[in-house]
Amino acid sequence: MLLDALRSAAHDLIDRRNFRDLDLLLSRIVLTAVETVPGADAGGISTTTDGLLGSQNPTSGVISKLDQLQSELREGPCISAIDQLPSDGLVIVDDLAGDDAARWPRFAPQAVEQGYRSMVSVQLTREPNLRAALNLYAAEPEAFDADARLTAALFGLQAAALLFGADTARHLQHAVDSRDVIGQAKGILMERFTVTGDQAFQMMVTSSQETNIKLVEVASWLVGEADQRQPPRGHHHGL
Repeated sequence: MLLDALRSAAHDLIDRRNFRDLDLLLSRIVLTAVETVPGADAGGISTTTDGLLGSQNPTSGVISKLDQLQSELREGPCISAIDQLPSDGLVIVDDLAGDDAARWPRFAPQAVEQGYRSMVSVQLTREPNLRAALNLYAAEPEAFDADARLTAALFGLQAAALLFGADTARHLQHAVDSRDVIGQAKGILMERFTVTGDQAFQMMVTSSQETNIKLVEVASWLVGEADQRQPPRGHHHGL
């Protein structure tokens, strides 16, 4: 049963993944996790950028509010999952109206007020450019039993692998795009100033250093400027 659920979830994520669209991938992870992990009623993903934590793709406005509340208070299960590096990658909350309230005294009563008593937060990644945790909420206390916890942990591993793949793919695509635009800019300078490829590249490097603008941005400006110089299609001199 557990293996069947995880296999189905993996196929669902892979079939719908779009490594160029992180928001789409995060949305699929949340929806599939809520469908897969026993006891989960709702969910969202918390991500940190430049030290700021935000709520991504929550299943409802209430979840967005609770995820954001943890960011504002700097306390809560998702903060613990991201910052405190639990040994198994999980932060389990049996009852926010019971003993667990003492762990997060400001967050717990507000979560209970919104109708959620138990949670599980799963660490997805602690990469410098993408730190994230999956947060699953349940209305009932002690909603996540041993099977649910194991499912959440294994699902988190699958989701983390997809996020890593998506992040790597985006970096590779950015590198390819940068190389292409730099190559186009080199060609423009070689033709315009009758210089070699190495000389054209050095011209861009010097311009980048003197203006404190990234090399790829210098190249993008050159390509854009060259495009603007092109006459409109259908235009012929002398007509």
